[in-house]
Amino acid sequence: MSEAVEYDVVVLGAGPAGENIVDRTRAAGLTTALVEAELVGGECSYWACVPSKALLRPALARADARRVPGLAGSVGGSLDASAVFAHRDYWTGSWKDDGQVDWVDSIGAHLYRGHGRLYGVRKVAVTSPEGEHHVLAARHAVVVATGTRAMVPDVPGLAGARPWTSREATSARQVPGRLLIVGGSVVAAEMATAWQALGSQVTLLVRGSGLLPRMEPFAGELVAEALREAGAVVRTDVSVEAVVRDGSTGPVQVVLEGGEILEGDELLMATGRSPHTEDIGLETVGLTPGGWIPVDESCRVEGHDWLYAVGDVNHRALLTHQGKYQGRIAGAAIAARAAGAELDTGRWGAHAATADTQALPQAVFTDPEAAAVGLTLAEAERAGHRVRAVDYDLGKVSGAGLYADGYRGRARMVVDLDREVLLGVTFVGPGAAELVHAATVAVAGEVPIDRLWHAVPSFPTISEIWLRLLETYRG
Repeated sequence: MSEAVEYDVVVLGAGPAGENIVDRTRAAGLTTALVEAELVGGECSYWACVPSKALLRPALARADARRVPGLAGSVGGSLDASAVFAHRDYWTGSWKDDGQVDWVDSIGAHLYRGHGRLYGVRKVAVTSPEGEHHVLAARHAVVVATGTRAMVPDVPGLAGARPWTSREATSARQVPGRLLIVGGSVVAAEMATAWQALGSQVTLLVRGSGLLPRMEPFAGELVAEALREAGAVVRTDVSVEAVVRDGSTGPVQVVLEGGEILEGDELLMATGRSPHTEDIGLETVGLTPGGWIPVDESCRVEGHDWLYAVGDVNHRALLTHQGKYQGRIAGAAIAARAAGAELDTGRWGAHAATADTQALPQAVFTDPEAAAVGLTLAEAERAGHRVRAVDYDLGKVSGAGLYADGYRGRARMVVDLDREVLLGVTFVGPGAAELVHAATVAVAGEVPIDRLWHAVPSFPTISEIWLRLLETYRG
């Protein structure tokens, strides 16, 4: 092993969370090394958020157009799959990271390509694709930002059946005639929407009672209803017992509990994520390989004053925007500690990632879209809050009716009755994803209901839902 090269900060993982750490530490004048085994930009840029939205946007735009008088008759045909794939390839840079590498160079960080592992206290060992070995030593901090990977369950026959994970689902270049999807969360719902629109016959197999289990129940119900109307098959409360596939190009069969057999051309397993920490040297610093890494509000690892974990690996919030937020928080904390400054880690302090638990927003790009921030009604009640849920039919808002004929959707706000502030808000409907940031501001800022009454929404927009929710609350 070569002699250690010293930096102020070493970041292991160049996804969005890691990039934000690098951006903040370099802005503070700290020398920073960035280690990445795959592509700079990470899962989100090449196999998750970006390519999935590139696949989904044409599907949602067509669905919206079909609801607009004067336009509906012009968009009855199928999507041009090759054009959709080309659009996706553009946004992923055809799975090349030249632009991201140029950015790393432009801010003066040092990129090491290869597999990085913790090598004891304040050190990271890197093995390059060419077999070269480097040891990087950190004066102030090492940051783990290695993210998660698709979790494939231990189902008999699955390993040899070459199932799709989210990576294959977002990068495939052919439309399968029949696509079986196992799962009921965001990846399953979004990919069912995209591939059904592209021409696949989609069958969605959900182990639980409905889609989108982390949202209000009506969100999953409305999305499932729309998928069925689009021609997909959605089955709930089913369990996969085995998978069979013969040959390299033959169909795949899924055996359900009870013996029923379903056949498809491809099988997507969308059954969750696991931490990408099994081979990054956690054991050299007393942590468990393959596990989540617990952190404090500044994203510093408990019991280690030099080690941080940001993004999915700390299991606080498995969302790209939250990982980037954590990167900004942790980067500022590292810079402050390096300068000997006192940290502001109070309830809304600059060095505390409070949004992970107090105002966590999420948007699901299905048709209809589903977007939410904060607590659901059930979560608020379990937490012991005295709450009231206020519901309203989004289709009755004039702006929604103008947006699309037959607009269907629903909104809910969860009100803390003791403080009269919002604990959570959910919107489901076409274009609903663009509503969620206003709700995020209201929840994160703990804006009193009596002040929200004076935040007047523009007419005629879908945002007028705020007026209707507040009128309903006031009675």
